Amino acid sequence: MSRSNLIKLLQSPSTNTKQLKQLHAQLLLKTPPLKSSFYLCNSMLLAYANSTNPTDAFSFFITQMHEHVPNKFTFQFLLKACSKLRRVPVIAQVHLMVFKLGFSGFSSVMNSVLHCYVLCGRIREEGKVLFDEMPDRDVVSYNCLINGYAEVGDMSSAFQLFKKVECPSVVTWTAMVVGFCSNGDVMSGKRVFEEMPERDLVSWNAMISGYVKNRVPVEALQLFCQMQAENFKPNRVTISTILSACASLGALDTGKWIHVFIKKNGFLLDSFLGCALIDMYLKCGVVELALEVFRHLKEKNTCTWNALVNGLALNGHVKQVLDVFNEMRIDRSVRPDEVTFVGVLLACSHGGFIEEGRKHFYSTMKEYGITFMLEHYACMVDLLARGGMLEEAQDIIKGMHIAPDMVVWRALLGGCRIHKNVELAEQIISNMETPGSGDYVLLSNLYSSLRRWEDVEKVRDIMKEKGIEKMPGCSSIQIDNMIHEFISGDKSHPRYVVICEKLAVVEKRINADGYKAETSVILYDIDEEEKEQSLGHHSEKLAIGEIVVRDRIRFHDFKDGACSCNDYCLEVSSLVSNSPNNLRIQFLKA
Repeated sequence: MSRSNLIKLLQSPSTNTKQLKQLHAQLLLKTPPLKSSFYLCNSMLLAYANSTNPTDAFSFFITQMHEHVPNKFTFQFLLKACSKLRRVPVIAQVHLMVFKLGFSGFSSVMNSVLHCYVLCGRIREEGKVLFDEMPDRDVVSYNCLINGYAEVGDMSSAFQLFKKVECPSVVTWTAMVVGFCSNGDVMSGKRVFEEMPERDLVSWNAMISGYVKNRVPVEALQLFCQMQAENFKPNRVTISTILSACASLGALDTGKWIHVFIKKNGFLLDSFLGCALIDMYLKCGVVELALEVFRHLKEKNTCTWNALVNGLALNGHVKQVLDVFNEMRIDRSVRPDEVTFVGVLLACSHGGFIEEGRKHFYSTMKEYGITFMLEHYACMVDLLARGGMLEEAQDIIKGMHIAPDMVVWRALLGGCRIHKNVELAEQIISNMETPGSGDYVLLSNLYSSLRRWEDVEKVRDIMKEKGIEKMPGCSSIQIDNMIHEFISGDKSHPRYVVICEKLAVVEKRINADGYKAETSVILYDIDEEEKEQSLGHHSEKLAIGEIVVRDRIRFHDFKDGACSCNDYCLEVSSLVSNSPNNLRIQFLKA
């Protein structure tokens, strides 16, 4: 094999570790031997640093390169291996060699050392000391440290450092946008983004992603439109992020437009974009289109299967979830993981399939060596609690290998409300470290259903004493590419009067068919007429006046007076279950 071909193979990303070992053996047998070719040594070192086993780079350096004087590239390749291993003692040894052999004057080498310390979370120790001692700091040095501060949530230090950069690059500005958004300060991220003297595609993607991750998808869609108006062509990352925003909002029309955009612009519909599309369609309640995307995918991985399984569970297609799961097991090209079983157990919970849920929880998950997560426990507790098996649900909580979180306790608390187990509900509230407004409202609703008004007042007093306020329900819908938001009792919508008139018509029709409002869960001891009026102005019902709504838990399809959730969400089902018409409700609760 010629020298040039050897180097090509060494530099190829498709060359695996076994092949590297074979190339290494061939190089040792070459004439002249490997030790006389420093360039080949460095090439071999880089190949090992890029491999899945970067420790081989250090072994090679010690055994094969001791007769050569390393250059700056040698250390950069060693530091690349360090960045993958993330072991501070090893980094410190390479750093010491850099210093002893006089390479501390090369900014590229020192930036690599700094980068390694930052990756190991040692920014306040070795990282800051090294930065202060560097004789020649450039914009890359500053970017590295700014990213490090952002990673540990110290945006104050990151911002102070940012102000010291003489000529910040677009990368520097973007690092600040990502840092602020990653730490929940999306407004500061937006301010930095708007002040940027120039933007590239990465900076646009960073801000759009920041909006999505901070649960302000409306702003993400608006920024996406602005991005196109400024002639920036989206890439695969942009498309995936925007589809996530559409999924959060239930913005089906925009999601469909993105699908068309993918086709027209020649984007490869691989598992990455396929997964995003499937997730979007299912979170918008359009199961048929999601299945169509899945069927046409040439490449399917665990992510795409999981998107389908969890999305079908969200839409209440319980039997289909179990069928898809069995198909996945038969396929054998992919292996179910932790996320797969969240969807399976969620489906069992929504469908009330107790025996099926038990089988997967106690048997199938062990078959695949799945480690239980909080989500698995929460689904199983919810399934059993709703089925009235409160004692078994408690046993699962007691046997958990990790501490139960609020979701697990709330699943049990919800079962207590359904089956009116006051004693256990009170015990659960006392076990919670920081009960939220929803937990107290559930307990209060339980008291209300039993007409224990004094206890209802006690709950109200506790909430007042602790400064806990019930967050009003918020629902939103998309009509003609415009997002409309509603808050319980809110009268600010320009069509509020028309919406109320439509609700009155709907309520009159369903009352004529025998519908009676479920008023037992209203918090206050008021007369029935006031209770029904209060229920009539929930954010969900305001949105129903505009036809389409969706809740944070799942979707509801009503056919022939029956809901796809089998009364999983009692209040929702009672709203329309007596209506002779087929309705599709999509709740979108904040």
